[in-house]
Amino acid sequence: MRHPDLISALTAVSTLVVAAVTSMPSQAQTAEVLPLWEVGGIAFGVSQPAYPGAAARVNRGLALPYVIYRGEYLRADRGGAGIRALKTPEFEVDVGFSGAFGSRSKDIPVRQGMPDLGTMVEFGPRLKWNLSGDQGAASGKGSWRAEFPLRGVFDLTQRLAHRGMAFEPELVFERRAAGQWRYSTGLGAVWGDKRLNEHIYGVAPSFATPDRATYSAQSGLIALRLSASFSRNLSPDLSLFGFARLDSLGNAANAASPLVQRRSGTLVGLGLTYTFARSAESAAN
Repeated sequence: MRHPDLISALTAVSTLVVAAVTSMPSQAQTAEVLPLWEVGGIAFGVSQPAYPGAAARVNRGLALPYVIYRGEYLRADRGGAGIRALKTPEFEVDVGFSGAFGSRSKDIPVRQGMPDLGTMVEFGPRLKWNLSGDQGAASGKGSWRAEFPLRGVFDLTQRLAHRGMAFEPELVFERRAAGQWRYSTGLGAVWGDKRLNEHIYGVAPSFATPDRATYSAQSGLIALRLSASFSRNLSPDLSLFGFARLDSLGNAANAASPLVQRRSGTLVGLGLTYTFARSAESAAN
């Protein structure tokens, strides 16, 4: 899930867009010393299905400001945005945000006449489990971690209307390679409760047509996901990044919905970040 009002909405939550869209390896996991805060700009293009299982694609290009802050408790970086409640060498718990682009139903033939899928903001706790120990990233061999975010989903374009709950566990491997390259891969899944899945895949009787039968969605798996991303520092202030994701709906709980036209879908994106200013003070670990 990912119009003129979309740009203004995303500008207001640009930190969330950086965290959710770039999907670059979390620099806090590496051995480098990072500044407490950074201010910069991000420009990126992304192409993705209008929602998991859609045949129609959504293409977006945006340029936005961003702010990164790496405090002991308040965190807003490429690993996410929110409040860090607990950190040990093995575990970290934070309460954070994420987000996803919306799409207009008039641009999606199978959803013609139905309500739009708005720009979504997600909020809730996340447990991160460092599986590689303190030496994982520093050794140059890479590091493994598991993430377990449970978040409420709210529609930013509809006055934060509650759309349901999402659970998105993921196993992530990331590594810093030679030549300022970083890359990561991830294997995960997305589950939604009945309310969220009904918002995406349900067809009320008032929206049924001869080609679109009434459908009542159930809670369960939305998609399995395989993701990859890379980034490279082109200069001390300029970085290139890219990302890709494959969604599989073969075992999805609502694969029978008339709104599901594809059992798989791909997301791809490419962009640049530029840092205008950074603090002399180092970040908290």
